[in-house]
Amino acid sequence: MELALYHPAYGYYMRTGIDDSAQRIGWDGDFYTSSDVHTVFGRLLGRQLEQIDQILGHPTPFTIMEMGPGKGTLAHDILQAVSTHPSWLARFRYVLIERSPAMRAAQQQTLAFWSSQPGLVSWTDSLEAVSTESVGAFLSNELVDAFPVHRIRIIDGAAHELTVTFRDGRFVEQTIPLVNPALRAYLQRLSDLGITLTEGQTADINLQALTWMKQVAQALAKGVVLTIDYGHTAQDLFGPERRNGTLLGYCNQMLSEDPYHAVGLQDLTAHVDFSALAAAGEEAGLAVTGFTNQMSLLMSLGIEQELDRWEPGSREFQAIIQLLRPEGMGRTFKILIQHKGIPEPTLDGLRFRPFFGSALTPTQARGTRRPFDPAQPATSSPRPELGTKAVESSGKPVEPEAMEEPSPPVHRLSPIAHCPSSDMP
Repeated sequence: MELALYHPAYGYYMRTGIDDSAQRIGWDGDFYTSSDVHTVFGRLLGRQLEQIDQILGHPTPFTIMEMGPGKGTLAHDILQAVSTHPSWLARFRYVLIERSPAMRAAQQQTLAFWSSQPGLVSWTDSLEAVSTESVGAFLSNELVDAFPVHRIRIIDGAAHELTVTFRDGRFVEQTIPLVNPALRAYLQRLSDLGITLTEGQTADINLQALTWMKQVAQALAKGVVLTIDYGHTAQDLFGPERRNGTLLGYCNQMLSEDPYHAVGLQDLTAHVDFSALAAAGEEAGLAVTGFTNQMSLLMSLGIEQELDRWEPGSREFQAIIQLLRPEGMGRTFKILIQHKGIPEPTLDGLRFRPFFGSALTPTQARGTRRPFDPAQPATSSPRPELGTKAVESSGKPVEPEAMEEPSPPVHRLSPIAHCPSSDMP
């Protein structure tokens, strides 16, 4: 998955020229994000960032770090919102973390006006290169779902890892005994939460997300982290109704269940385990501020007033409604908000919360809570556990404690294929 998405020449997000990766994002591409739907998404996030600036005491500079910023549309809309406050704009710094030359070129084009202003916008290749003295906010929108995952399957009551080999002219899966201690530790942690995979179930485990969360904590000296993505709490993500895991491909806004088709030419994603992100963040010094979905966040930030500006049925009105639809983007996308170096803030974006506070960190089935360290081997043999991608409604009853919705259809749908054959050598 790492090679399929990030190979320097053939990776989905790294291509240049006629297959430019930047052309794959947006209404005419393979998928679109909330910032592609309407500028109100960025404007309202800017409103939340303004409150965070106030909570931090109006620091100089106030730094926004956005990792995986796509074509720069969200950054553009946030900067547009900030520009209405000249004194804040004078203190504002926007750092885009982007490893893809093609995507960076697209961002520079989108942000040409803003980047012409000295010191306002800058780029870096990696999170490790970011100053650890930053005060402000760290933002990501549909980043973590594109991190490579490990696939686990329960066979004859034991957990096995699915690996990839090349046979008869194509990539195919093969199973090996589970020996990776980090994966065993992850499964053990799920077992401690009372989550057990069933026979034949496949699950996707994102170890890189845990490492990334700790790096984010190191990069931010003081401020707030906003992680926007599609995913679930562990209890919902790894339930038995998601027997096939959540790994899917997208090409020409159509869904593919075959990650080995059109390798390098289709997007690959897996849904985010927000429980694991929250736990990893807490271990690194990021306290959970709140957990919500996109509909609740935007309503909390005043999107209804934005709707009042447009006639019902108008193109603008319908675009904004699309961000809120409960059966689509409104509940599919979740937002994990964390804070560091400050008392727990009361944020406007969390006025309406669809989840109880214990949704991310429920009482464990047994024992006491241990630090979530994926590198630490499990102390006993892991029980099988885990789950499926959110494209169909699971129909799972909502547990009162978790208040997690089943997965509605997402914004990137439809049948398989309509993607060219892979050109990887």
